[in-house]
Amino acid sequence: MPHSRKRFSGRLTPRADSAASRLVGAAVVAGVLGFGAASAQAAVIHLDFEDINATYPSGYAAIKDFYNGGTSSDGTSGTNHGISFGDNALAICLNTLGTSCSNTSRGGLGDPTSQRGGLFFLSGSETFLNYATGFDTGFSFNYVSLNYSGSVNVYDDLNGTGNILATLNLSPNSGSCPGFSAGFCPFSPTGVLFSGVAKSIGFAGVANQIVFDDVTFGSDTPGPGPSTPDTVPGPLPVFGVGMGFGFSRMLRRRIKLASGKA
Repeated sequence: MPHSRKRFSGRLTPRADSAASRLVGAAVVAGVLGFGAASAQAAVIHLDFEDINATYPSGYAAIKDFYNGGTSSDGTSGTNHGISFGDNALAICLNTLGTSCSNTSRGGLGDPTSQRGGLFFLSGSETFLNYATGFDTGFSFNYVSLNYSGSVNVYDDLNGTGNILATLNLSPNSGSCPGFSAGFCPFSPTGVLFSGVAKSIGFAGVANQIVFDDVTFGSDTPGPGPSTPDTVPGPLPVFGVGMGFGFSRMLRRRIKLASGKA
């Protein structure tokens, strides 16, 4: 930010000189800090689709505003991330050892706290996730498909509108998970880095033939990220402090010279 420099006129008393110089120095430091402030990426957001269905084992519930300060069709609510889902987005019950509620399972692999619920749809060829606040850097998830390909698009506006920032094409990937009574198993991780700010995601494929889990924002690796503050100072503020204090000292010397000559 450019600074204007003016010649001082008149005489400042020692007290006024000291107070004024301190005020000018503080203002300069604050201005430099404000100009040089830098923020790191917000903490990674991870949706595990657990506890959307009111009971386990269960059928399936519409996700709706479970992650948006509201509830699912089962009346359950989760962390309010400001993220909502289309009407056809459902939480499927995943098989675990000794419990069978669908033909899909994590097979005991991946995050042990993300084994009972996933995202899928039974109608249409796509379901949408909206995140009005927006996110950047990357996007990732786990998925499983038995026979059909799918795709995921990242958009810079809501409801799958605007520009496509990234596309992931998904091939059938299910294998074998002995003991879990599931043809759709195990899940595979995938992700992408992109430029820009995304506000919606389109999950596409054949209805009842593809399942997603561990949808993750801010990283191209699915799953919970490290616990970090939302904002961390970078090198610019530190550099700004040095410049601010140096410049304030120079101003104090000029003030003293001016007050002695007038």
